[in-house]
Amino acid sequence: IINNYVEGTQGGARDQASPSGLHFRDSKRKVDYVLAYHYRRRLAQHAPAAASPGPRRGSASAAPVSNGGAGKGRAEPQQQQDDGRRVLRDWPGLPGLGMLELSPLDALEEERRLQREEYERNLLEAGLEIEKDPENKSQGLSFVRIHAPWQVLSREAELLKIKMPTKKMYEITEEKGILKALNGIWCKLTEPLQPQVPQQENTKMKTLSYPFSREKIYLYNIKDKDTFFDNATRSRIVREILKRTSTKARNSMGIGTLIANNVYDAAYPLHDGEYEGQNDEMNERKLLYQEWARYGVFYKFQPIDLIRKYFGEKIGLYFAWLGLYTEFLIPSAVVGIIVFLYGCITIESDIPSKEMCDQRNAFTMCPLCDKFCDYWNLSSACATARASHLFDNPATVFFSIFMALWATMFLEQWKRLQMRLSYFWDLTGLEEEEEHPRPEYETKLLQKKLKNKNITTENSNENEKEKLTCSDRMPGYAANFGLILFMIMLTFSAVFGVIVYRITTAAALSFSTNETTRSNIRVTVAATAVIINLVVVLILDEIYGAVAKWLTEIETPKTEKTFEERLILKAFLLKFVNSYASIFYVAFFKGRFVGRPGRYVYVFEGYRMEECAPGGCLMELCIQLSIIMLGKQLIQNNLFEIGIPKLKKLFRKLKDERTELKEMDTNQSKDPQQWDLDYILEPFTGLTPEYMEMIIQFGFVTLFVASFPLAPVFALLNNVIEVRLDAKKFVTELRRPDTVREKDIGIWYNILSGIGKLSVIINAFVIAITSDFIPRLMYQYAYSPNGTMHGFINHTLSYFNVSQLKAGTQPENSLFAQEVSFCRFKDYREPPWSPHQYEFSKQYWAVLSARLAFVILFQNLVMFLSVLVDWMIPDIPKDISEQIKKEKTVLVDFFLKEEHEKLKLIESFITRDKRKGRSGTKSKRTRAASFSQGHRSPKGSFTSFSSQHTVV
Repeated sequence: IINNYVEGTQGGARDQASPSGLHFRDSKRKVDYVLAYHYRRRLAQHAPAAASPGPRRGSASAAPVSNGGAGKGRAEPQQQQDDGRRVLRDWPGLPGLGMLELSPLDALEEERRLQREEYERNLLEAGLEIEKDPENKSQGLSFVRIHAPWQVLSREAELLKIKMPTKKMYEITEEKGILKALNGIWCKLTEPLQPQVPQQENTKMKTLSYPFSREKIYLYNIKDKDTFFDNATRSRIVREILKRTSTKARNSMGIGTLIANNVYDAAYPLHDGEYEGQNDEMNERKLLYQEWARYGVFYKFQPIDLIRKYFGEKIGLYFAWLGLYTEFLIPSAVVGIIVFLYGCITIESDIPSKEMCDQRNAFTMCPLCDKFCDYWNLSSACATARASHLFDNPATVFFSIFMALWATMFLEQWKRLQMRLSYFWDLTGLEEEEEHPRPEYETKLLQKKLKNKNITTENSNENEKEKLTCSDRMPGYAANFGLILFMIMLTFSAVFGVIVYRITTAAALSFSTNETTRSNIRVTVAATAVIINLVVVLILDEIYGAVAKWLTEIETPKTEKTFEERLILKAFLLKFVNSYASIFYVAFFKGRFVGRPGRYVYVFEGYRMEECAPGGCLMELCIQLSIIMLGKQLIQNNLFEIGIPKLKKLFRKLKDERTELKEMDTNQSKDPQQWDLDYILEPFTGLTPEYMEMIIQFGFVTLFVASFPLAPVFALLNNVIEVRLDAKKFVTELRRPDTVREKDIGIWYNILSGIGKLSVIINAFVIAITSDFIPRLMYQYAYSPNGTMHGFINHTLSYFNVSQLKAGTQPENSLFAQEVSFCRFKDYREPPWSPHQYEFSKQYWAVLSARLAFVILFQNLVMFLSVLVDWMIPDIPKDISEQIKKEKTVLVDFFLKEEHEKLKLIESFITRDKRKGRSGTKSKRTRAASFSQGHRSPKGSFTSFSSQHTVV
């Protein structure tokens, strides 16, 4: 253990820390990883003199100064006595020690300290170098700093097959002809939008990379061993060692188990320094903050290569995907605005809304509720009808087809970009690495082994191969199925609760004597219900996130990747149902089960099922969709993302300060080191929340876009902020994540593809069933006497004889101007003078057939166009596929050339040795002696050359 707290230096130890806070105290060795833990030392106790055999091994005050050795640190007599008591307590066979039992809290702390000591000894055996803080307070926070020397880095890089740059560079084939000219124009136009980050000097050349091998070290461009592996790669290598280093105590397998058991609080790589401050030298973190993580640079492209270098490929791919998605929202937002403007321009020429607003067309409508609601004129719903036309017009059909093709093109373009990034980031041919089992899996497996040992005596070989079977996981699977079903039913119950609220509130407000209140019942109920719905969605979203995580944990997946995939599926299923349940109800169920005058459907025996507004349900669907989408984006995606990490950081800081105030440390330096600053930050918990909010937004943009063409506009505005918000969070609010090499976005692509296909079906049904597009077409081309839309409103309204209303449901004290014999309601039914009164008319069945035919036609047309687009756009860009083939050829040629040069050098030395042998006149013994001398010579011998060549 490397530690500078030797005798007489404890007082100024903290002041001797590395000025940058990124190195050991010798200012030479980098801090590649940090382990943090809270310690609590036992209070001094009186004990017999016999129980003091010596100071504790590995004590912080004993000041170890090298790997495995201890310096002449001072250990107080009372500390020695405490340590002796611990040593004797660990020998249960010794007599007379019953009085030395520890309190449960002290025993637990002692066990954790022993585990830490054993774990750190094992890290030293693995070749790592360690520097520790002294535990010179009764309780506090301490850090273990880890450095990986060259021998460890080269060994692990070879084991992990990490691709490293070789000496060879080759030219990238450029596009020719018109594509080259267009690319040049585009580069000049977008030059002000490019981030000011260091670029490769020659962009036409690419360095050839090859998995690291110590035997072929001469292939690599090693100018400096300290900088050959960058910080992200170094921390990744150390993390792998930490994950596989085990301790015998409690059979702890790796750092994950130790953190789960509270032996350590945290393990994290360091950021590259401060991100603010004018005087400090520039580092990658500060560069990312200035050129990427500020709202002032929202108009610039993202420095994807620098993001990948600093945070790793997995996070780099997320921001590349988010950037492409945001760019693709620009054309869809423009088309959405055009569709909306088309609705605004044609609103004055829309005949059905004109007819509805014309007061000369005295359409007397049936009461909206029993007893307390009066008859009313359809012209009073003029505003709703005009607003509905903004979204319910022929352009929305075109927009739905456009958005389905847009989703396909977006996914195809992402596959191409993903392949391009894989090539430039050397991810092509990346193999699936064998993952370490999760701590929870190992714990459960250990419990199973112990249980089996108690029941039967099995040999050790069988136990080693033992794993968790389906029967072991069956309770977890059953709990998953039952609880997910319960949560989905809870969501439907919440939707039903809001429906009941709307029905009862509308009935209650209809009792009001205030005319203004009674005239605005529909607006009041709709607005308050949507807000309640939004609040319920936000609350359930947070609950479902926690429930999905808990359900995945009790399922006990073996690896982190399996855990993440199952968590994503559960969280997506629950949040999808939660976000869209109320929207599905308004789109496809509201107003479908109302009944008719004289035979309405009631809930709770007194309240009528709610109906759509006179203009149809599409306007209400638009309001519902827009408020939930905007509310989720504003509150959940922005306020929660900004506020919650800041509150957690403040809480953690206050907690640590409270601990520090209890016992002031005179040795504490004024300026906190980088590991202190990073510990205060929020730990990185994965990309699932980031992807999830974007996937749900993608659903809002594609699934019901026929009812709300402005959805892409609001998504674009949100994402411009979201990119910088996420960037700022990663750079300033979170600890530096471990770098993870991934060649794709995994299961998220399948979810996106599924949403894209589902959107085609849903939009087909929204146009066919929710909007009036099909009834209008049918009227114009099948029922209109002159081929125009004149008379459409009258055609869609049926007659009802008011004398047939049930007793007690007629309007009381009707203030309607004239005597009412017949009232109208929206449906295709036979009139009261027909032999089959109030049954569905022929027009109803004709319109229903047309609606179903449209769904089938629309779905097949769009699916065909999507497949066509998919087929026309290759997954791998042509230039990239050629470069990959070229890279393989260059790699083989480079290997052959290097091996040929080695062979020539060996042959030259053998030839020279033979020449010397022929010209020599000495005896064999003399020649042998000369060969021996030549072997020891630093120059001219094969051995010395080989050693020099290996160093290079």
